[in-house]
Amino acid sequence: MAANPTALEIRDLSHWFGDFRVLNHINLRIAAGQIVALVGPSGCGKSTLLKAILGTQPPSEGSVLVDGQEILAPSRRVGIVFQHYSLFDFLTAEANVAFGPKLDETSVAFRTFQFPQWRKLRKQHMQEAREFLERVKLAEACGKYPTELSGGMRQRVAIAQALILKPKILLLDEPFGALDEATRERLQMMLLGFYQENLLATKEGRTPEYTIVIVTHELNEAIYVANRVIGLSRFHDDGDQGAMVVYDRPCPIFHPDDPKDLADFVEQREELRRAVFDPSYIKHHSKYVSFWQDLEAAEAAVGPIES
Repeated sequence: MAANPTALEIRDLSHWFGDFRVLNHINLRIAAGQIVALVGPSGCGKSTLLKAILGTQPPSEGSVLVDGQEILAPSRRVGIVFQHYSLFDFLTAEANVAFGPKLDETSVAFRTFQFPQWRKLRKQHMQEAREFLERVKLAEACGKYPTELSGGMRQRVAIAQALILKPKILLLDEPFGALDEATRERLQMMLLGFYQENLLATKEGRTPEYTIVIVTHELNEAIYVANRVIGLSRFHDDGDQGAMVVYDRPCPIFHPDDPKDLADFVEQREELRRAVFDPSYIKHHSKYVSFWQDLEAAEAAVGPIES
């Protein structure tokens, strides 16, 4: 997917609160269709970086570009799903998903004084909502209320709620943290399915629909669901100036039907743990930052690969 257009670019981003420097010269490029896991110790600045990408907290220095346009405030180009899903209990699943387009495309005045047009548009929104619920394997839940759904189902509704606005980047902030292991694995399979759809789109010459950044504390999950892991940490030789990207490498590609063997993750998980989470291991921040070089080397050795 290296040939796909750039979906997210972060240029020399730094952020500080008073005299405390949180982020120090963050530079990243993420291509359309990549599913990227962002990991790092608690308090390292992951949330600050997500807020900069979302547009709710512009950086002190540097810039964030999504689809080539600078992010200065929240917009539908960037969607986010939090660990605690924001669903309305008085709306059905499909009405919850259709709520975003309603706010984005209409006003109270339009819905009040142009009711026939609003009724037609509302029908279109509900049809789109059903289609996005089908994408997250919830077609049977369209007419159900959040209180009638399991935690995993509610989280999938929240993901459909974000996807219907067709963001260029979807941020998932610890989305599976409060779920049991079996439910978490089903949602991991959903992300693997999204990636397979991205690969198909690329092969057909289309721009992939799903470009996702998922924040997680679970390293096995990061390696399993993503095709690229980025580690943010202060444990580098300029750490007093803030966290930097200290790890950026490819991950193995898994198909939803592949058996999940944690033994496949051991080597990279231990490398990731040491590079990002070990406070006694101080190194230059670029030591493990090699995603694009690794990709080029792999393609040179075996031809274009699915990344």
